[in-house]
Amino acid sequence: MKTNNQNNSNGFVLLGFSEYPLLQIPLFCIFLLIYLLSLQGNFLILIVTYHASLLHIPMYFFLCNLSFIDILTSSISQPKLLCMLLIGPYTISFNECILQLYFFLSLVCAEFVLLTIMAYDRYVAICNPLRYLILMNRRVCVLLVITCWIFGFAEPLSYTLLTSKLQFCRSHTIDHYFCDPSILLKLSYTDTSFLEIMTFILGSLVGIPAFTIIVASYAYIISTVLNIPSSVGRKKAFSTCSSHLIVIILYYGGTLITYMRPSSQYATSLSKPFSILYTALIPSVNPFIYTLRNEDFKQYLVKIAKNN
Repeated sequence: MKTNNQNNSNGFVLLGFSEYPLLQIPLFCIFLLIYLLSLQGNFLILIVTYHASLLHIPMYFFLCNLSFIDILTSSISQPKLLCMLLIGPYTISFNECILQLYFFLSLVCAEFVLLTIMAYDRYVAICNPLRYLILMNRRVCVLLVITCWIFGFAEPLSYTLLTSKLQFCRSHTIDHYFCDPSILLKLSYTDTSFLEIMTFILGSLVGIPAFTIIVASYAYIISTVLNIPSSVGRKKAFSTCSSHLIVIILYYGGTLITYMRPSSQYATSLSKPFSILYTALIPSVNPFIYTLRNEDFKQYLVKIAKNN
């Protein structure tokens, strides 16, 4: 029998949305617009936060890291998708596919952790406002972000290495626009039951603690906000949290529904729509969700625009 390297030497063919030949150009225009909005919105957050010294606070420090993750997430798959829509199916080497898989999983993990950190930040800001700058000082914020990135890139490493050892003689055609981990498992003729269990365990190690912290944080936040006597104060407190809560619901919903299932129940027809949600749509709408309701950010944006 051929070796694993020989089996995988030809790489994979990504089909993208080739099942819709008449929609290639319209889809290209739509995804190009989404990608440009994602880059523009997230870079705008980085630029405005850098220039506005009064925005150098923990919330915007975390938001800048989220914007950077969103830029990387959309850039992993979107450029290749745009190429596929113009020139047809795209051939990706095996090593490039595994590398794309690793960075995709790493950024997903990092975003889960960062959203949890941001929930804790909102909890401290609303429930302990007088101690906020003490509890969320510069050193703590930097350590939290470093932990987020280290954990994000370390957690999927073992899973990626084991996936790279699989043999893919059954098919080298991926009905997707990037190397989706669940589809790779289905394409391999090697027994993948251990990797499926590992997916669930690793996902639980990230998802369950993160979800618990987020639920606990928002339980305290809601309890505190409801006890605020002023309706204006309650509205302002809720507005600082609603944006983050919307992003959490979208991101958690998309990723958990897609990947926390056995591969036997994995439907390729549903994979691409859910993948579009967290690789394209969420990175493009995050900047608008976080900034359109923020008067401070809009004021500094206007100032920078006038100065230029």
